[in-house]
Amino acid sequence: MPKKIDILDSAKKVVGSLDLPDAVFAAEVNVPLLHQVVKAQLAGRRRGTQSTKTKAEVSGGGKKPWKQKGTGRARSGSTRSPVWRGGGISHGPKPRDYAEATPKKMRRAAITGALSSIFAEGRLKVVDTLAMEGIKTKTALSFLKGIEAANPTLVIHGEGCANFVRSVRNVPDVKTLPVEGVNVYDLLNYQTVVCTKDAVAGIEKRLAK
Repeated sequence: MPKKIDILDSAKKVVGSLDLPDAVFAAEVNVPLLHQVVKAQLAGRRRGTQSTKTKAEVSGGGKKPWKQKGTGRARSGSTRSPVWRGGGISHGPKPRDYAEATPKKMRRAAITGALSSIFAEGRLKVVDTLAMEGIKTKTALSFLKGIEAANPTLVIHGEGCANFVRSVRNVPDVKTLPVEGVNVYDLLNYQTVVCTKDAVAGIEKRLAK
């Protein structure tokens, strides 16, 4: 049977209930899979632009420093050799892509596992709406405090929440995501997850594809 959760208003008053699909909120929690998907997600964020110059790329060094024989010194062909100061770097980093491929089924299983864990631990709160008449940080934070959302808080929203999103965009302990942006790393990185009822439906629809 689907799991039920209360729908709250800003005063933590129950204004209804919502059936949570087992496929999304009662799935198996595979910890190694969560680790693998988070690792791949963080790897994909790396820019990979670090670069060093090899002997062939360093400017200068065209002339042989001294003749090959007869000086009593070690032979040397260029002042840009890696053993010289100012020379090239051997086996240094070059620009590369750190992205790791994760199949869609793996990402879906990881998200459902994370959501299921959050629901089982009582860290999921569903609200009726996040619509606000104006942009007011104090009002938005008062709303989160009213539903007892522990920091740090992740807010997943649907449409019609632009004023709320703008109200908390500079609050360090609150992050907002649209349904399309829900990911494993953020789900695991926040103490409380707040969803609008429309966002819950959107997540279910997204994961059903």
